Amino acid sequence: MSVAIDIFECMFEYGEMSPAAATLDASPTRSTVEELQARIRQMQATTLDTRTIPTHPAIARLLPGGGLKQGVAYSVDHSSSLLMALLAGPSAAGSWCGVVGVPEFGVEAAEHFGIDLERLVLVPHPGEQWLGVTAAIADVLGVVVTRPPQRASDSSVSRLTARLRQRGATLLVLGPWPQSEAMLSLSESNWSGIGQGSGHLSARQVTVTVSSRAGGRPRSARLWLPDPHERFREVERPGLVGVSRVQNDTYPGTVHEVHGFHEAAG
Repeated sequence: MSVAIDIFECMFEYGEMSPAAATLDASPTRSTVEELQARIRQMQATTLDTRTIPTHPAIARLLPGGGLKQGVAYSVDHSSSLLMALLAGPSAAGSWCGVVGVPEFGVEAAEHFGIDLERLVLVPHPGEQWLGVTAAIADVLGVVVTRPPQRASDSSVSRLTARLRQRGATLLVLGPWPQSEAMLSLSESNWSGIGQGSGHLSARQVTVTVSSRAGGRPRSARLWLPDPHERFREVERPGLVGVSRVQNDTYPGTVHEVHGFHEAAG
């Protein structure tokens, strides 16, 4: 494993932007003050922009700050589909992603979600060194997924949190995490596609809820995960909970209403 990490370190280079400095007159005029205020607002806006990574709009509006942030961790409540939807945005934008300790992570399904397999690193069996492997991967990749097999100590969590901030990496944890920015959970999962005794499961609607560490009311949205065309998007007009309307391709214009197949988050 150490050899693999050494190779990753040789593949990537990291740089830091030099902080901008402002020169003030001993007796600043009103115009000077206004100019300085404008420059500060511009610098703050730039900082906020650079700390948010590309996120699918359907999920971005639910997250604190309007997207996934660099240097922080998020908890995902044991849903591989939701996890892939979160990885799709950064991956499509060019970020390298790593998945640690999730051997059932399917590359075919990941590709359908839009994850670039050429920029995907999988470490399915890290063993007892899962935390060290996660930290090492976070040194060289932009987005890292991990599933802790056991609870990490407070000191280990603090060290990993500091490393995420230093490197600007985003951590997605399958399960609870002590210092997560927000928890994303999936509920009310309804499959569709089965007609009157025939067909196959082709689409699913779910409710995604985001609870922020900062408090406040959780935000929820009804999403296709995926829709009949294998796309991830928001449901335009939410239907009845537990019931799906399925268009019959054999007889155009015929619509069946069938009870959805409930799936545990995952």
